[in-house]
Amino acid sequence: MSTTPATQRADVLVLGGGLAGLTLALQLKQRFADLDVLVLERQRHPVPLAAHKVGESSVEIGANYFDRVLGLGEHLKRDQLKKFGFRFFFNEGRDAIDDCLELGASRFLTTGSWQLDRGVLENFLAKHVAEHGARFLDGAVVRTIALGADGATHSVEYEREGVRERAEARWLVDASGRAGLIKRKLGLAEDNAHDANAVWFRIGTKIDIDEWSDDPAWRARCDLPNRWLSTSHLCGEGYWTWLIPLSSGSHSVGIVCDAKRHPLETMNTFERAMAWFAEHQPRLHRELVAKRELLQDFRFLRNFSYGCKQVFSGQRWALTGEAGVFLDPFYSPGSDFIAFANTYIVELVAKDRAGEPVEPYARFYEQLFLSFYESTLTLYTNQYDLFGDPEVMPVKVLWDYTYYWGVLCQLWFQRRLTDLVMLGRLREPLMHTKALNAAMQVFLREWSRVSEKRNRAVMLDQAKLDWFAELNRSLGDTLDDAGFRARMRENVAQLDALAAEIVERTCAEHPELDASAVLALLGAAPRADGSLLFADAA
Repeated sequence: MSTTPATQRADVLVLGGGLAGLTLALQLKQRFADLDVLVLERQRHPVPLAAHKVGESSVEIGANYFDRVLGLGEHLKRDQLKKFGFRFFFNEGRDAIDDCLELGASRFLTTGSWQLDRGVLENFLAKHVAEHGARFLDGAVVRTIALGADGATHSVEYEREGVRERAEARWLVDASGRAGLIKRKLGLAEDNAHDANAVWFRIGTKIDIDEWSDDPAWRARCDLPNRWLSTSHLCGEGYWTWLIPLSSGSHSVGIVCDAKRHPLETMNTFERAMAWFAEHQPRLHRELVAKRELLQDFRFLRNFSYGCKQVFSGQRWALTGEAGVFLDPFYSPGSDFIAFANTYIVELVAKDRAGEPVEPYARFYEQLFLSFYESTLTLYTNQYDLFGDPEVMPVKVLWDYTYYWGVLCQLWFQRRLTDLVMLGRLREPLMHTKALNAAMQVFLREWSRVSEKRNRAVMLDQAKLDWFAELNRSLGDTLDDAGFRARMRENVAQLDALAAEIVERTCAEHPELDASAVLALLGAAPRADGSLLFADAA
C-alpha cells in the first residue's frame, strides 16, 4: 500500500454515491456546470438489481424532484414502474383479501409517483452524473475525515484498490447513509421517541394482489386490475407489511412494527418472518410459501428512526439522506427529505459562490428542514397502535395526506422552499397547521382507544372524493406570489374544516372524547359542512 497518499482537489466532495449523493451531484452540476464535484462511493458498481437497497416507494415531492428538477422523466418512464398510489388493507389474521376494508383510489390520480428499483436507478445515476461532468469513484472506502474551519478546506483520506488517496474540497457533504461519517465524528446523533423495527426481503417474481380474489365485484372496484402496482399496506395493530413491485421483475416485502408489540426477535430471520406471516398475514404467507425458492435477500433493522442535532453548517459541510435524519417508511418520505436537503445544500453552495455569508442561511435552512422533519415525525410517533383500526386509520390517512398535499407539497411544487420572504409572511398559518396536525394526531390516537374497529368489506375510494382528487391535481398549478398566498389560505381553511368535521362526527358517536385541544386551535374557523369525509367513514 502506498504510504504517501495522492491528493485530489474538488469544489464539492460528496461522501457516498447512493441515491442522496448521486442526486445531489447531478443537481449541483446542472446548476453550476463549472463546479468540480467528486463523489466517493464505498460499493463497487454496477450494484445488483432488486436486492440492493430498501426505499423503493416514492411519493409526490420525491417524484417531482426526480422528474422535473433533475430531468429524469425519460428514465422513470422507461426503466421504473408508475405507482398506483398507496393502498391499505385491514386484513390482520385473515386468509382472504376481499372480506375486509380497503382504502385506496380506483384510478390513477393526476399527480403521481414511482416505484423505484434502487439498483436500476443508482446504476443509471452513476453513469448520468459522470456524463454531466462529476467524478464518480466506486470502491472508495473513507478512512479519515478532517474538517476545515474559518475558510480552510476539508480533507478526506480513502482507500481504493489497495491504494491510499487523499481528497480536499471547499465543501464536504456526507451522503454515506447510516454510516453517518460526519455525524459520528461530531457526535450529532439524536434519538427520537419513535421506537420501531423493520425486516425486508425481495422475492424474484411479481406478487399480484389482484389475483388474491376471484370475486368479480372486488376486482371491478378499480378501473384497471392494477392493485399490484400500488404500495400496498397490509395493516394490523402495531404493524404494517409492505408490498412494492420493482421494474426488474422482483417484489419487495417488508414488515415495519412497533418494537414493544412485535419484537424484532420474532421476525429477524426469513423462517421467523414466515412464522410471523402465518399468524398475522396468512394470505401473504400462502403466497410466499409458493415462492420461497425465489428469495433474493433478507435484511432487518432495529430502531430505524433517528434525528440529528445539525445538518447544515456555515463551515461549508452538510448532511443529506440517511446520513442526517430518518423518519419512517409508512408514507415513503425518504426521497422527499433527500429533495429538501439537496435543494438547501445547492442553495448554500450558490450563496458561497456569490460571495455571500453562508452561516445565516445555513441556520435558516436548517430550521426549516428540521421543522419539516418534526412535523412529519408526529404522523408516526405513538401511532402504530391504531394502524390496524379500520375505522380510525382511513380517516388518519385522509388527514395526513391533506396536510401533506395542502402544505408541504405546496411549498415544494411552487418552489418556495428557499423563499425566506414568503415563508416569513406565511409563518403564522404554517405554525397553525403544524400545531393543528399535532393535536389531531393525539385526537386520532384517543379515538382509536374507544372505536369499535368495525371492519366492513368495502372500498373507501379516494378518487371519488372530488376535493381530495382536486387537491392532488392542483399540485401541478403554477402560481404567482398572490396566487400562492391565496392557495395557502384556502388549504389552511380546508384543513380546519376537515379537522372540524372529524371531531364533530367522531364526538357525536363518542361524546366522552376530549377534543378541546383541536377546537381551541380552530377558534372561529367555519364549521364543517359534512362533505369532506367518506360518506360511511367515522
